Amino acid sequence: QLALARCVCQAYRFRPRSVVRRVVAVFVTMSNARYSFSLTTFSPTGKLLQIEYALKAVSQGRTSLGIQATNGVVIATDKKVPSTLIDKKAVQKIHMINGSIGVVYSGMGPDYRVLVRKARKKAQAYFLKYKEDIPVLQLVREVADVMQEFTQSGGVRPFGVSLLICGCDEDGPQLYQVDPSGSYFGWRASAMGKNFVNAKTFLEKRYNEEMELEDAIHTALLTLREGFEGEMTAKNIEIGIVDTETGKFRVLTPEQVADYLEEAD
Repeated sequence: QLALARCVCQAYRFRPRSVVRRVVAVFVTMSNARYSFSLTTFSPTGKLLQIEYALKAVSQGRTSLGIQATNGVVIATDKKVPSTLIDKKAVQKIHMINGSIGVVYSGMGPDYRVLVRKARKKAQAYFLKYKEDIPVLQLVREVADVMQEFTQSGGVRPFGVSLLICGCDEDGPQLYQVDPSGSYFGWRASAMGKNFVNAKTFLEKRYNEEMELEDAIHTALLTLREGFEGEMTAKNIEIGIVDTETGKFRVLTPEQVADYLEEAD
């Protein structure tokens, strides 16, 4: 390809270096395009391009974040709707998996709905067998395995969502992020979605390992406000928390969210 590019440059009497770079870039793009529609074939650069496209879908979604505190975990998200005609009560981005685990997403809502249903089935199967709630990390692994299966099977596509899963068990409060590739990591604080770069930068500056749950909720709201378009209200912000005192996950009511917004101001 390089030799062909040089021949083209010499034939048309262009400067070799600049034009060679352009021609090679075109060749690389064309080469990647051959693999962009295949989920099960690696490109010459060692990437599965469909997973990269799934991550782009996540980055175009609404911002979601999570913060682990000393006595709990908070997850929060922007759930602004595209039209005033939509019933905002019907829009819910934070869901409970079982009594002690909750999840929020950024990306494609329908894909998220499928994963929530599968996660609930895994949690219930564990409870029926062992008569206790599934450990947070084990549930994260189960969900990550489902997402990974959709990266190496023909006739399917990766899930276009990233998840933040929070919970509390014998190991204390925990926060995990699961990506479309099926990879997962434990986080002290993380953000995903449209404004995740600025949100993570803000969290890096504000996060403190000694932070308690109330401070974490205020920090979450301040982080969302950094890239929020318009006015933040209890109708377009959703917050879920799990605390070590009760070990239970719950979604805050609009009235509770409004109180925290007033305190944040």
